[in-house]
Amino acid sequence: MDAIFEATIQLLLTDGPHKLTTTRVAERAGVSVGTMYQYFPHKQALIYALNERYLDALAGRIEATCAAHHGAPVAKGVEALIDVYWQAKTERPDLTRALYRSVADMDNRALIEAFATRTDFATTAMLSSATDASFADVNSINRTLVTVIFGAVRNAFERNLAGPVAEDVRAQLVVMCRAYLEASLSRPPARTSLSSTK
Repeated sequence: MDAIFEATIQLLLTDGPHKLTTTRVAERAGVSVGTMYQYFPHKQALIYALNERYLDALAGRIEATCAAHHGAPVAKGVEALIDVYWQAKTERPDLTRALYRSVADMDNRALIEAFATRTDFATTAMLSSATDASFADVNSINRTLVTVIFGAVRNAFERNLAGPVAEDVRAQLVVMCRAYLEASLSRPPARTSLSSTK
């Protein structure tokens, strides 16, 4: 299966989604067309499965980051969340772009919903466990927070921001999210403001 997915990625990167065919993927992967059709009866099924795999891995990274920051100050947790999502979207920008293009004409709502369910659970648990913050409606706060983070990172990526400009956007996003969380506290933080926590 790994060979099929890697062949699909290579062809998406070189030729784009419109020239992708299951026959070409089978040839590149070194498997028979019959074997290919057993798993993926058409190219849409293959693209869907590739995006599902990507989102599953991304959700796993977010879950691991949030779990590692259970009980941590909320400012550290939110910065770690921004960093892991930023890194995931920018470490292979060519692949990220190819995946965005590949689902442009597909109904991928089920994939997005599954991803959102996992990430919402992980990020809400992280915020709820913060040692220095309490939120009256953590679900609403979290939903707004991840919408802002994911949307801002995608916009920065789509604008091809790189180098110092991209780092400045990332740093400003951290400041903005910390300020939002501080404004949303149901009780004041214990010792320091969230914006100054390192």
